[in-house]
Amino acid sequence: MAKGQEHLRQRLLELGFDEVRFVGLSPGVGQVGLGDWLKAGYQADMDWMERTAEKRLDPNLVLPGARSAILIGVTYHDPEVAQPAGEAKPAWARYALHQDYHDTIKPALVAAGKALEEVLGAAPTDYRYYVDTGPVLERAWAARAGMGFVGKNAMLISRRHGNWLLLSCILCREELQGDAPVLPRAAPESVGLLCGKCTRCMDACPTQAFPAPGVLDSRRCISYQTIENKGMIPASLREAIGLRVYGCDTCLEVCPWNRFARQGRRLILSSRRDIAELTLEELLELTAERFAKVFKGTAVKRIKLVGILRNACIAAGNSGEQRYRGHVLRLAAHSSPVVRAHAVWAARKLGATEELAACRSAESDERVLAEY
Repeated sequence: MAKGQEHLRQRLLELGFDEVRFVGLSPGVGQVGLGDWLKAGYQADMDWMERTAEKRLDPNLVLPGARSAILIGVTYHDPEVAQPAGEAKPAWARYALHQDYHDTIKPALVAAGKALEEVLGAAPTDYRYYVDTGPVLERAWAARAGMGFVGKNAMLISRRHGNWLLLSCILCREELQGDAPVLPRAAPESVGLLCGKCTRCMDACPTQAFPAPGVLDSRRCISYQTIENKGMIPASLREAIGLRVYGCDTCLEVCPWNRFARQGRRLILSSRRDIAELTLEELLELTAERFAKVFKGTAVKRIKLVGILRNACIAAGNSGEQRYRGHVLRLAAHSSPVVRAHAVWAARKLGATEELAACRSAESDERVLAEY
């Protein structure tokens, strides 16, 4: 073990991270299934996954001389955050109810780098950190380092934090002794090591996005469709989206391991529970100025106004509530063809077919939409 390794772990925990694990690196470590997943097209139009595949399989292409990785987890479990029941309120992925974790975790990683320099004598050029953005296999490496195991929902599941860990990673040239995986005798990347016969996550998925345990088809995933997809959402998936306007936590929420989840210390993440209080009417009425003000500093800003209006239209159509009829009819004449097309769909779901007849641009977009 590198001298001072445990001291480094303690320093990083003191910065507010909830998990700190070490893993040794070599070409191909943690790569199980990546090639087959890409060949199947499960990455949808996330072309960057294929472009960076070689780097993901060989950390030395990211940081020449990389010998180890420090896997860091921050829990965003908050038992006080619950989705509304019995009323047509928009549903959000839980991580979205915070300031953007990319921004709030980064300063802590900067401090972690300084600790690496002080404790192990590393030079600033001897490490590189990523917050869920770099060409690294954080999930597989975290499983190899014993932070958890890869569940049938393709997520890292922790025995201490359930499904609610945000991962980041520090590649370094220091040789660190790797921590033991959850079940040392089994392949760390094996899917469902502690899932047993449970398939709740796969069974509960609204769009049946899991063709096999631990394999996610992004093309059918609500999180992909409502966040990563910047265009038309396939008509065949819209009803299953329900009232979700940003992401989907279904396969995480139903996992039995969540009963052991602990609330984080909240030293790094900053809560934005006010987002959960937004009504569907407010979302449908958003202007560019209002959108920028409400979602400033949050992960939601990345889908831009068009994305949130598109998703809100789907939620309005699925709600069955006539009070949204006027909102979607107005959006059927929006400047964005993406918003118009989904507003037309929502208006028809709400029985406003006659009112749409006068909206020629929306009818034209609907014909285009029929191709999806």
